[in-house]
Amino acid sequence: MPLVTRAQLGWPASAAAAQTSTRGVKIHYEGTAVSTKLADDHQLCLAEWKNIRRAHLADKTQGYSDVAYNYAACVHGYLLEGRGLRRRTGANGNAQLNRDHFAIVALIGSKGLTQPTDALLHALRDGIELLREHGAGLEVRGHRDGYATACPGDALYDWVERGAPRPGGSDPVPPAKPGTRPPAKPVVDLSRLIAAAKSDPPRRGTPVSYYGTKTVETALVAEKLLARELADGHYGTATVRAYAAWQRRCGYAGKDADGIPGAESLKKLGAKRGFTITP
Repeated sequence: MPLVTRAQLGWPASAAAAQTSTRGVKIHYEGTAVSTKLADDHQLCLAEWKNIRRAHLADKTQGYSDVAYNYAACVHGYLLEGRGLRRRTGANGNAQLNRDHFAIVALIGSKGLTQPTDALLHALRDGIELLREHGAGLEVRGHRDGYATACPGDALYDWVERGAPRPGGSDPVPPAKPGTRPPAKPVVDLSRLIAAAKSDPPRRGTPVSYYGTKTVETALVAEKLLARELADGHYGTATVRAYAAWQRRCGYAGKDADGIPGAESLKKLGAKRGFTITP
């Protein structure tokens, strides 16, 4: 695994808060224009990473103690240390989301250098597996899962949704190991989902109230009841309509098909699309 450490970058030990475990890892991108020159010169990737840390430390509104990410991955296949292992990220959108997942940013953006190379995907996988060896759980998500943002961009998010496979292979993250149990299915809390359905703001750009909403929306997308671009983690108007259509598909009508989840319809959706529910 090609790794550039903090010491090699000339950085002191991270001042970020310690955290020994999370539910998994979230994937990010820069979300701004990134020069295509990075593809030709790895030294420019190191300079880009240093500039990101410099910008974060200068942003007094956020109160960053360090660069926000645990690691970065570049198009040349290098994993670049940020906060590093067992440190809470500052990148996922709010305090709870930062506790839930560690974070890796790909050094590509929304303009210029936008497409992940095979080498970059390998580096992301290296980072995921390294973090898993040191406390990260089995989940691999995009930044947009749980927070209203375009990050990590459509190309990387498609890769995440496919299980973050290594290029040239089909093995999803996390890879199965002999003698280990398979990854647990996502769990959706029915009471929290209902609360989200009754209170979530119906627009992008605002924090979501419950992470499990995205799990349900992804299932509705798979059922072709919700457009992919509307699966943003908000249980807004589009999700209400989509879930009402699912309820009608399950045989409900009238007030029983109002788009507010019920136990039986949610169990049926979960059984078909790979999640379980709790009351």
